[in-house]
Amino acid sequence: MRPPVEPDVPGAGQESVWDYPRPPRLERTSARLEVVLGGRVIASTTAGYRVLETSHPPTYYLPPEAFVPGAVRPVVGTTVCEWKGRAVYADLVADGTVAPRAAWWYPEPTASFRAIAGYLAVMPGLVDACLVDGERVTPQSGGFYGGWITSAVVGPFKGGPGTHGW
Repeated sequence: MRPPVEPDVPGAGQESVWDYPRPPRLERTSARLEVVLGGRVIASTTAGYRVLETSHPPTYYLPPEAFVPGAVRPVVGTTVCEWKGRAVYADLVADGTVAPRAAWWYPEPTASFRAIAGYLAVMPGLVDACLVDGERVTPQSGGFYGGWITSAVVGPFKGGPGTHGW
């Protein structure tokens, strides 16, 4: 799978999402991952995972204990990922601020993703901010995918208009 345009050339210390595999790969990360909602940090960890898939910025998964008590409120509804299995959703909550369906996780993921069972991913466009090692991420375009774009990755990225077939 290649985009209809040339992939951006990565600079020193950068990765191209066009070098990521399909099916996706799961990697541990020791980067400091943070989620901010209602003006406060509601999740922080250095024990996360990232999922790397061709054309997508990394999606980060945080362990449930990274979230402050009461920040995760499960909601009704599921979806299915061809690679990871059935996902369930949660609102994120902080001091009266609610981010509807801003988080999801896989209670019983497929064998290749078993390590992230119960770990939560967050849609960065639905919260105040998501950070990787202090860098505020840019949400992946389109509102469907949960990729976290940092200065360490180059695209173009799937998600925006005209990228559905990538």
